[in-house]
Amino acid sequence: MNRIHKISALERPKYIRPVKIHYTQNGVLREWEAILSHDSVAVLLWHVNLKAFVIVRQLRATVLNQDEHNGFTYELCAGIMDKDASEAQTAKEEILEECGYEVPLESLERVTSFYTSVGISGAKQTLFFACVDETMQVNDGGGLEDEAITVLYLPIEEAKAFMFDESRHKTPGMMMAFYWFFENRMNTT
Repeated sequence: MNRIHKISALERPKYIRPVKIHYTQNGVLREWEAILSHDSVAVLLWHVNLKAFVIVRQLRATVLNQDEHNGFTYELCAGIMDKDASEAQTAKEEILEECGYEVPLESLERVTSFYTSVGISGAKQTLFFACVDETMQVNDGGGLEDEAITVLYLPIEEAKAFMFDESRHKTPGMMMAFYWFFENRMNTT
């Protein structure tokens, strides 16, 4: 069973840095507590043969802290920009690591970027789109050894209902990506 055992203060964080930001707003000195974190990439993967989105399911401790009965989230393939690599290269590596598909860099389409968790971190996420098929699958995916990622295929017919199914925790970036697909690729892919 998944559960939170303890929450403690970070002493030497590896990926984030808690800070207090001092700034001026309309001539008034203000302060805000924040978390400085890495920017990230996310990829909306479309499996052309299955007519389905390739998504991942994984346990997120922060969600488990909010919902002690279900800390699993449904997400796009994604990862932080913590290496000296381009956004597209990072996206390519995350697709292989999490989902098991080898996608050529030139097949990645940059869709847009947006800011996430703006009340606390304001990190930028860049969204990509790519098509995959069974010939591109080189392994089962699943992420790194300390990740428990399950690769799922969401049929296009179920995607709109899935977006609003509150029993399945998901990110707003995923929902926005689905909307983008329905508006821009639905009849062309």
